[in-house]
Amino acid sequence: MCNDHHNKLTSNNRDLQKIERQIDRRHFLKKTSLGLGAIALSSLLGAEKMFGATGSKTKEDIILENYNKNRLGLPHHLPKAKRIIYLFQSGGPSQMDLFDYKPKLVDMFGKELPESIIGGQRLTGMSGSQSTLPIAPSTFNFKQYGKSKAWVSDAMPYLSEVVDDLCFMKGMQTDQINHTPAITFMQTGHQLPGRPSIGSWLSYGLGSDNENLPTFITLVSKNGKGQPLKASLWGNGFLPTEHQGVQFRSGKDPVLYLSDPENYDGNDRRHMLDYLGGLNDIQNDAYGDPEIQARMSQYEMAFKMQTSVPEVADLTDEPDHIFELYGKDSRDPGTYAANCLMARKLLEKGVKFVQLYHQGWDQHNNCPGGLKHQCKKTDQGTAALIKDLKQRGMLDDTLVIWGGEFGRTVYSQGQLTKENHGRDHHPKAFTMWMAGAGVKPGFSYGETDDFSYNVIKDPLHVHDFHATLMHLVGVDHERLTFKHQGRRYRLTDVHGHVVKDLLT
Repeated sequence: MCNDHHNKLTSNNRDLQKIERQIDRRHFLKKTSLGLGAIALSSLLGAEKMFGATGSKTKEDIILENYNKNRLGLPHHLPKAKRIIYLFQSGGPSQMDLFDYKPKLVDMFGKELPESIIGGQRLTGMSGSQSTLPIAPSTFNFKQYGKSKAWVSDAMPYLSEVVDDLCFMKGMQTDQINHTPAITFMQTGHQLPGRPSIGSWLSYGLGSDNENLPTFITLVSKNGKGQPLKASLWGNGFLPTEHQGVQFRSGKDPVLYLSDPENYDGNDRRHMLDYLGGLNDIQNDAYGDPEIQARMSQYEMAFKMQTSVPEVADLTDEPDHIFELYGKDSRDPGTYAANCLMARKLLEKGVKFVQLYHQGWDQHNNCPGGLKHQCKKTDQGTAALIKDLKQRGMLDDTLVIWGGEFGRTVYSQGQLTKENHGRDHHPKAFTMWMAGAGVKPGFSYGETDDFSYNVIKDPLHVHDFHATLMHLVGVDHERLTFKHQGRRYRLTDVHGHVVKDLLT
């Protein structure tokens, strides 16, 4: 077999010939040593332990066998969620103006936030130097909606229609108070760039359900203003490069550098990739560098995406009533509403993790006006996605996540008036929500004090959120690890626990 391989790929290049001769010896030693070793091991352990014992199996074991097809043996347990849409609201939405209703603040307008409430917590340099921290009650009106009687402000009229599908997490906490480390922490489990993102971990652990599309796709609302978003947020970190998120853009070319160059018909691309694959196989056998195979996987995916991406990126086949559900912006590619619709279509095609980013939630001044503007852009699309997934029967096994990197302060940053105020960053109490597969619908977990400043019941740290998310897709967060520079890493680092009170 080695000789056939050698003869087939013999090159006139002396360096390649030397590598090929090394491969012949490597293949012989590798194949025979592993084969003899396996036989010896089976004699020590017994054939049943080596090749799998037969016996009574539970119903869950039988079902789980249908999932245990990847090399890591994942999922670890039956998943509730087959796919995830993460609607990331970059900038830090104000929890007290949207979901965390605090009626007692109305009578405290302009009063100084008690030092006992601050409790020595860190403040940013933007408001930490203020001589006063006056309380700024929300200017929005709140009502209770649905059977769950969830409080939602009038800034989100569409979302109020689906509250019975939502699981609010009102005791969220993070360790980071500034945007870049906080967003990085929320997306990778660490405040410094270089770690794999959530979608990359899931791609690595669970693989793909569609060989013609990436496992992990990112969509960013066009014309976004606010804190910059870096590709490291959907990067693979130290995982193999084929697990990085692929960004889809609006316009003629959804994926950069995917289209053929001008005047090239691409007819010989398959032949070129096959020949290149042969050369890379030689390199891989000689040096064992996993990045060689990772790069080949990306070449193959790009080849397949040349036909699959134009089809999935085309929304013109959606009926009018779907565009009406998502709102008029959904007809404009690249808007938040259009990306929500695109996300649903990607999930239907077997994409496992879709990450939406929407910038502009950083209201340091003009919080009432800025927040209203952001909700107008996102509210209908978000609620439409929940309704659309539900009417298609997809919400039962799709997890939808909404939230930012931290919350906002109860006190005003800058000048406070009856009509206007700003809000600074607040990492110790904010709200996120989930919906769909495996989480309790119409449920609220966690509680803050009367100032929406401290969590007084059921705090939920970012690491716990990540552990719970992983659990929902069938992964034990402590067991999905990757060895890098002598240490085994995981999404939750050395922290996190599954919050079972959130689960059905």
